[in-house]
Amino acid sequence: MLTEFDRALIAATQGGLPLVPRPYEAVGAQLGVSGEAVRERLAQMLDEGLVRRIGAVPNHYKLGFVANGMSVWDVDDARVDELGAQIGRLPGVSHCYRRPRRLPVWRYNLFAMLHGTSREQVREEAKAIAALLGDACSAHDILFSTAILKKTGLRLVD
Repeated sequence: MLTEFDRALIAATQGGLPLVPRPYEAVGAQLGVSGEAVRERLAQMLDEGLVRRIGAVPNHYKLGFVANGMSVWDVDDARVDELGAQIGRLPGVSHCYRRPRRLPVWRYNLFAMLHGTSREQVREEAKAIAALLGDACSAHDILFSTAILKKTGLRLVD
């Protein structure tokens, strides 16, 4: 159950953290608490599963990364967690996660978002992933973005 403070905190952050050097302190000042109280409660909300993640959502196109592709991989289930953690640390990967297969239609269980200034650059990043995966991977593909979708986080309904 959300407390009144939780609701105020979500309302204060649902549009994003302020773009200032000390965003938690700025939110805390708005709510009449310390930045540490904001950090602690957000950490608890993450632990409790009320919030799934806190992260930056860059506009890749404005940064010059106009070729964006979700690389999808059919990886040995026994190794997918270990290998996914390695792939998630690669510099060209913005996020990487495991998903269930949907056989017989969808065989892929590992997803890694790649960003580049050209599709060829993204394909080269995918080659590096393929080399890392080696024989643990039996197939892959790249699904290139064709549109920018609006990304929003948690929203409270009035």
